[in-house]
Amino acid sequence: MAGVFHRSLFLAGPAGRLEALLWTSSVSDPKFVALVCHPHPLYGGTMHNKVVFQTAKALHQRGAAVLRFNFRGVEQSEGVHDYGKGEQDDVRSAIDYLAVEFPGRPILVAGFSFGSSVGLRAGCGDPRVMQLIGVGLPVDNIDMSFLSACKKPKLIIQGGSDQFGARAGVEALFATLPEPKRLVFVEGADHFFTDRLDEVAAAIDLWLDAETI
Repeated sequence: MAGVFHRSLFLAGPAGRLEALLWTSSVSDPKFVALVCHPHPLYGGTMHNKVVFQTAKALHQRGAAVLRFNFRGVEQSEGVHDYGKGEQDDVRSAIDYLAVEFPGRPILVAGFSFGSSVGLRAGCGDPRVMQLIGVGLPVDNIDMSFLSACKKPKLIIQGGSDQFGARAGVEALFATLPEPKRLVFVEGADHFFTDRLDEVAAAIDLWLDAETI
Protein backbone atom coordinates (compact mmCIF):
# COMPACT_ATOMS: atom_id res chain seq x y z
CA MET A 1 0.00 0.00 0.00
CA ALA A 2 1.28 3.44 -0.90
CA GLY A 3 2.06 5.70 2.03
CA VAL A 4 2.49 2.84 4.48
CA PHE A 5 5.66 2.45 6.51
CA HIS A 6 6.19 -1.16 7.57
CA ARG A 7 8.17 -1.81 10.72
CA SER A 8 8.93 -5.38 11.75
CA LEU A 9 9.64 -5.76 15.45
CA PHE A 10 9.42 -8.03 18.46
CA LEU A 11 7.23 -7.25 21.47
CA ALA A 12 8.19 -8.26 24.98
CA GLY A 13 5.55 -10.88 25.72
CA PRO A 14 4.89 -12.80 28.94
CA ALA A 15 6.01 -16.09 27.35
CA GLY A 16 8.87 -14.62 25.33
CA ARG A 17 9.16 -12.27 22.42
CA LEU A 18 6.23 -11.82 20.03
CA GLU A 19 6.75 -11.23 16.31
CA ALA A 20 4.91 -8.10 15.19
CA LEU A 21 4.37 -5.70 12.30
CA LEU A 22 3.53 -2.03 12.72
CA TRP A 23 2.00 0.09 9.97
CA THR A 24 2.44 3.84 10.26
CA SER A 25 2.34 6.69 7.77
CA SER A 26 3.99 10.02 7.14
CA VAL A 27 1.75 11.46 9.86
CA SER A 28 3.88 11.31 12.99
CA ASP A 29 0.91 11.64 15.34
CA PRO A 30 -1.87 9.30 14.19
CA LYS A 31 -5.49 10.05 14.98
CA PHE A 32 -5.78 6.74 16.80
CA VAL A 33 -3.98 3.42 17.05
CA ALA A 34 -5.31 -0.06 16.46
CA LEU A 35 -4.41 -3.64 17.30
CA VAL A 36 -5.70 -6.48 15.10
CA CYS A 37 -5.64 -10.06 16.45
CA HIS A 38 -5.41 -13.14 14.25
CA PRO A 39 -7.46 -16.38 14.11
CA HIS A 40 -6.76 -19.69 15.79
CA PRO A 41 -3.08 -20.68 15.81
CA LEU A 42 -3.83 -24.41 15.77
CA TYR A 43 -5.69 -24.03 12.47
CA GLY A 44 -3.10 -22.00 10.61
CA GLY A 45 -3.98 -18.55 11.94
CA THR A 46 -1.28 -15.88 11.73
CA MET A 47 -1.08 -12.10 11.54
CA HIS A 48 -0.91 -12.46 7.74
CA ASN A 49 -4.44 -13.90 7.50
CA LYS A 50 -6.45 -12.19 4.73
CA VAL A 51 -9.26 -11.01 7.02
CA VAL A 52 -6.76 -9.62 9.51
CA PHE A 53 -4.88 -7.87 6.70
CA GLN A 54 -8.07 -6.33 5.28
CA THR A 55 -9.18 -5.14 8.72
CA ALA A 56 -5.77 -3.61 9.37
CA LYS A 57 -5.77 -1.95 5.94
CA ALA A 58 -9.22 -0.42 6.50
CA LEU A 59 -8.14 1.01 9.86
CA HIS A 60 -4.84 2.33 8.51
CA GLN A 61 -6.62 4.10 5.67
CA ARG A 62 -8.64 5.93 8.30
CA GLY A 63 -5.52 7.38 9.85
CA ALA A 64 -4.59 4.76 12.43
CA ALA A 65 -1.21 3.33 13.22
CA VAL A 66 -1.94 -0.41 13.14
CA LEU A 67 -0.17 -3.23 14.96
CA ARG A 68 -0.49 -6.91 14.15
CA PHE A 69 1.38 -9.65 15.95
CA ASN A 70 1.67 -13.42 16.12
CA PHE A 71 0.39 -15.07 19.26
CA ARG A 72 2.78 -17.17 21.34
CA GLY A 73 4.07 -20.22 19.47
CA VAL A 74 3.17 -18.87 16.02
CA GLU A 75 5.96 -18.47 13.45
CA GLN A 76 8.73 -16.45 15.15
CA SER A 77 6.83 -15.77 18.37
CA GLU A 78 8.16 -17.64 21.38
CA GLY A 79 6.15 -19.76 23.80
CA VAL A 80 3.45 -22.36 23.20
CA HIS A 81 -0.26 -22.13 22.51
CA ASP A 82 -2.29 -21.63 25.71
CA TYR A 83 -5.86 -22.14 24.46
CA GLY A 84 -6.84 -18.49 24.83
CA LYS A 85 -5.73 -17.79 28.40
CA GLY A 86 -2.11 -16.81 27.86
CA GLU A 87 -3.05 -15.22 24.54
CA GLN A 88 -5.03 -12.60 26.46
CA ASP A 89 -1.77 -11.66 28.17
CA ASP A 90 -0.15 -11.44 24.73
CA VAL A 91 -2.85 -8.94 23.74
CA ARG A 92 -2.19 -6.89 26.87
CA SER A 93 1.50 -6.79 26.01
CA ALA A 94 0.64 -5.45 22.56
CA ILE A 95 -1.61 -2.81 24.14
CA ASP A 96 1.26 -1.88 26.48
CA TYR A 97 3.49 -1.36 23.46
CA LEU A 98 0.97 0.89 21.70
CA ALA A 99 0.37 2.92 24.86
CA VAL A 100 4.10 3.62 25.18
CA GLU A 101 4.78 4.14 21.47
CA PHE A 102 1.78 6.44 20.96
CA PRO A 103 1.08 8.04 24.35
CA GLY A 104 -2.35 9.59 24.73
CA ARG A 105 -3.74 8.16 21.49
CA PRO A 106 -7.06 6.27 21.66
CA ILE A 107 -6.62 2.54 21.22
CA LEU A 108 -8.97 0.32 19.21
CA VAL A 109 -8.76 -3.47 19.45
CA ALA A 110 -10.05 -5.64 16.63
CA GLY A 111 -9.91 -9.38 16.13
CA PHE A 112 -10.99 -12.06 13.71
CA SER A 113 -12.44 -15.41 14.87
CA PHE A 114 -10.29 -16.70 17.78
CA GLY A 115 -8.66 -13.27 17.73
CA SER A 116 -12.03 -11.63 18.40
CA SER A 117 -12.54 -13.76 21.50
CA VAL A 118 -9.07 -13.15 22.92
CA GLY A 119 -8.65 -9.57 21.73
CA LEU A 120 -12.06 -8.28 22.76
CA ARG A 121 -11.90 -10.00 26.14
CA ALA A 122 -8.62 -8.26 26.92
CA GLY A 123 -9.79 -5.00 25.36
CA CYS A 124 -13.03 -4.88 27.30
CA GLY A 125 -11.15 -4.93 30.59
CA ASP A 126 -8.44 -2.45 29.66
CA PRO A 127 -9.25 1.22 30.32
CA ARG A 128 -6.80 2.30 27.61
CA VAL A 129 -8.94 0.64 24.93
CA MET A 130 -11.74 2.87 23.67
CA GLN A 131 -13.39 0.81 20.90
CA LEU A 132 -13.75 -2.79 19.76
CA ILE A 133 -14.31 -4.59 16.46
CA GLY A 134 -15.14 -8.28 16.31
CA VAL A 135 -15.07 -9.99 12.92
CA GLY A 136 -16.41 -13.51 12.49
CA LEU A 137 -17.29 -14.22 16.12
CA PRO A 138 -16.95 -18.01 16.64
CA VAL A 139 -19.99 -18.17 18.91
CA ASP A 140 -20.69 -21.83 18.08
CA ASN A 141 -17.40 -22.90 19.68
CA ILE A 142 -16.31 -20.17 22.10
CA ASP A 143 -18.23 -18.45 24.91
CA MET A 144 -18.43 -14.75 24.04
CA SER A 145 -20.86 -13.81 26.83
CA PHE A 146 -18.21 -11.59 28.45
CA LEU A 147 -19.25 -8.95 25.91
CA SER A 148 -22.54 -8.55 27.79
CA ALA A 149 -20.67 -6.56 30.45
CA CYS A 150 -18.73 -4.39 27.98
CA LYS A 151 -20.06 -0.85 27.60
CA LYS A 152 -17.46 0.29 25.08
CA PRO A 153 -18.49 0.99 21.47
CA LYS A 154 -18.59 -2.33 19.61
CA LEU A 155 -18.84 -3.28 15.95
CA ILE A 156 -19.60 -6.92 15.09
CA ILE A 157 -19.17 -8.04 11.47
CA GLN A 158 -20.42 -11.53 10.68
CA GLY A 159 -20.78 -13.60 7.55
CA GLY A 160 -24.39 -14.50 6.91
CA SER A 161 -23.32 -18.10 6.27
CA ASP A 162 -20.57 -18.30 8.89
CA GLN A 163 -19.98 -21.97 9.67
CA PHE A 164 -18.52 -21.22 13.13
CA GLY A 165 -20.87 -18.43 14.17
CA ALA A 166 -24.48 -19.06 13.20
CA ARG A 167 -26.71 -16.05 12.69
CA ALA A 168 -29.11 -17.06 15.46
CA GLY A 169 -26.29 -17.35 17.99
CA VAL A 170 -24.77 -14.02 17.01
CA GLU A 171 -28.14 -12.28 17.15
CA ALA A 172 -28.87 -13.78 20.58
CA LEU A 173 -25.50 -12.60 21.89
CA PHE A 174 -25.89 -9.16 20.33
CA ALA A 175 -29.26 -8.70 22.03
CA THR A 176 -27.52 -8.95 25.42
CA LEU A 177 -24.85 -6.33 24.66
CA PRO A 178 -25.09 -2.82 26.08
CA GLU A 179 -25.04 0.18 23.77
CA PRO A 180 -23.26 1.53 21.84
CA LYS A 181 -23.19 -1.42 19.44
CA ARG A 182 -23.64 -2.28 15.78
CA LEU A 183 -24.09 -5.62 14.06
CA VAL A 184 -23.45 -6.04 10.32
CA PHE A 185 -24.13 -9.27 8.46
CA VAL A 186 -22.40 -9.77 5.13
CA GLU A 187 -25.11 -11.83 3.49
CA GLY A 188 -23.95 -15.10 1.95
CA ALA A 189 -20.39 -14.74 3.25
CA ASP A 190 -18.65 -17.67 4.93
CA HIS A 191 -16.47 -17.46 8.05
CA PHE A 192 -13.48 -16.24 6.03
CA PHE A 193 -15.49 -13.72 3.98
CA THR A 194 -14.27 -15.38 0.80
CA ASP A 195 -14.49 -12.87 -2.09
CA ARG A 196 -16.31 -10.47 0.27
CA LEU A 197 -13.47 -8.73 2.09
CA ASP A 198 -14.33 -5.37 0.54
CA GLU A 199 -17.62 -5.50 2.44
CA VAL A 200 -15.77 -5.99 5.71
CA ALA A 201 -13.78 -2.84 4.98
CA ALA A 202 -16.94 -0.96 4.02
CA ALA A 203 -18.62 -1.93 7.30
CA ILE A 204 -15.63 -0.64 9.25
CA ASP A 205 -15.68 2.62 7.28
CA LEU A 206 -19.37 3.23 7.90
CA TRP A 207 -19.01 2.55 11.61
CA LEU A 208 -16.00 4.85 11.96
CA ASP A 209 -17.95 7.59 10.17
CA ALA A 210 -20.39 7.54 13.08
CA GLU A 211 -17.77 7.27 15.80
CA THR A 212 -15.88 10.12 17.43
CA ILE A 213 -12.56 8.43 18.16
